[in-house]
Amino acid sequence: MSDKSSGSPRPAPAPPRGAPAAESTAPGRRSAPGRTAAVIPAAGRGERLGPGTPKALRDLGGVPVLVHAVRAMCRAEEVALVVVVAPPDSPDTVRAMLAAAPLPDHVEVVVVPGGADRQESVRLGLAALPGDVDVVLVHDAARALVPAATVDSVVAAVRSGAPAVVPALPVTDTVKRVAPDPDRPAGAPEPVVDTVDRAALRAVQTPQGFVRAVLDDAHRRRTDGGEGATDCAGMVERLGHRVVLVPGHEEAFKITRPLDLVLAEAVLARRETTAP
Repeated sequence: MSDKSSGSPRPAPAPPRGAPAAESTAPGRRSAPGRTAAVIPAAGRGERLGPGTPKALRDLGGVPVLVHAVRAMCRAEEVALVVVVAPPDSPDTVRAMLAAAPLPDHVEVVVVPGGADRQESVRLGLAALPGDVDVVLVHDAARALVPAATVDSVVAAVRSGAPAVVPALPVTDTVKRVAPDPDRPAGAPEPVVDTVDRAALRAVQTPQGFVRAVLDDAHRRRTDGGEGATDCAGMVERLGHRVVLVPGHEEAFKITRPLDLVLAEAVLARRETTAP
């Protein structure tokens, strides 16, 4: 693991999995595509999970949630570099934690301190990427158990020409729209306005994949006063870029509440019993 406190990350000792062979850039020849990197913002406190350690550093099956998320990115065929954006006050803690974890040596992992909010943390992660990265994944540390096949399907869709790609699942619950009222007390009955047709709804997951130049531009415009969004795909969409969906996976759920940790433990137990 590299210490990304200053300078650019050191090059991997050997060409990482997913990196293309060098190709001539002479006239008439297309240059080879660059590498794929994953940015994992892990600077949030995760207050809905309860007080104490930040969510990404919580224990899951004897291993921190963040380590599971990094391993998930490293298992993907196309990911060559992972940038972890740590809580601003504890990047050294995260570096030590990852250094102590058995991680694949063919994927480079660097750590940078995060910012005041998620999008600033993503921007800081993007700033740490070397110039040969042309596809970027942004992944929630809390979606620690996403399968490698889902990650690779997102990258494949970006490399096939989509500027932004999001894994998603159909919405299975009935969804009601309510009348917003900032003065309504918490827990008070809410009047229903209508029932939303769930056939046209999708619940999005991560990693979200982007052509790097597109995501860089979205964050640059936000820094210059552009309107924010709840995720990177929303920022890109507001700039008029096409966003496409690929099938998500039920195991890529977000660990947000204590019950989610119980479910994640069950997924890990099932994987252990079904592993070849």
